[in-house]
Amino acid sequence: MGTPSSTGRNGPLALVFNALVISFMLAPLLIVCAVAFTPDNALSLPRHGLSLRWFAAVFAHPDFVQSFWNSLWLALGSATLATAFAVPAGLALTRHHFRGRAALNALFLSPLLIPHLVLGVALLRLSSLIGSSGSFGFLLLCHTLVVTPYTLRLVLASLVGFDRSTEQAAQSLGASPLTSFWRITLPLILPGLSGGWLLAFINSFDEVTLSIFVTSPATVTLPVRMYMYATESIDPMMAAVSALMVGLTALAMLVLDRLYGLDKVLVGGPK
Repeated sequence: MGTPSSTGRNGPLALVFNALVISFMLAPLLIVCAVAFTPDNALSLPRHGLSLRWFAAVFAHPDFVQSFWNSLWLALGSATLATAFAVPAGLALTRHHFRGRAALNALFLSPLLIPHLVLGVALLRLSSLIGSSGSFGFLLLCHTLVVTPYTLRLVLASLVGFDRSTEQAAQSLGASPLTSFWRITLPLILPGLSGGWLLAFINSFDEVTLSIFVTSPATVTLPVRMYMYATESIDPMMAAVSALMVGLTALAMLVLDRLYGLDKVLVGGPK
C-alpha cells in the first residue's frame, strides 16, 4: 500500500488522465453534433448561427426515413429475441452442470470473437442456400445472432451468486417453479436483463458490416444507408443523421438510468 503522500500525488494525475480519455472519446461525437447545426453546404462548424436545415433534409429524404424504421424494428426485434433466448440459456449455464457446458458457453459467445466481415460472407452464402436472400426475417435472425452475447453476459452476471433461498421458500409454500420465476427471479435480474436488452438494441441499430451482406433494397438499414450515401457525397446531412443516432442512444441510456440506475444495470443487478 502506498503512503498517503504518494496517494495524494497520484490523485490529480489520475483525474487528468481520466479527463483526457473522456475528452478523446467524446470530442468526435460533440464535433459531429455541432456540425449538424451548420447552415453551410459543407462539413464545417457553425460560424454564422445555427440552423436545422439538415435535420429537415433528413426527414424529407424518404430513403433515410424508411431505413430508420427498418433499423428501429430490426433492433427492437433482435434485442427482444436475444433476451428471450439469453434467459433460459443463462439459467441452464449457471444452475446445471453437464458435459459440454463450457463449450456451449463459448459457442454462445463466439459471435464476439468472429469478425463480422467473416460472419457476413458466411451468412450471405447461407441465405442463398436456403432461399432467404434479402428477407427481413433472415436479417432479424442474423442480428439476433450477433447481439445475443451482450444479453447473455449480463444475464449470467445477474444469475451468478444469485441467492435461491427466496425461490426455495416460495416453492415450499406451494408456488410452482414457473410462478417463482415470474414473481421472484425475473424481478431480481430485471436490471441486468434490461441492460443486456439495451446493449443488444444499440449494437443492432449500429451494425453495418454484417448488414451490408444480408440486406436487400427493401431492408436497407440506416447505417448501411449512411455508408451508401457517404460513398457518393459528403455533406452536413450525414452529420445530422449521426447526431440523431447519438441522441437516440443517449435517450435510451437516460431512460434506463431513470428506471433502474446504470450502476445496477452495468453490474448485472443488485448484489
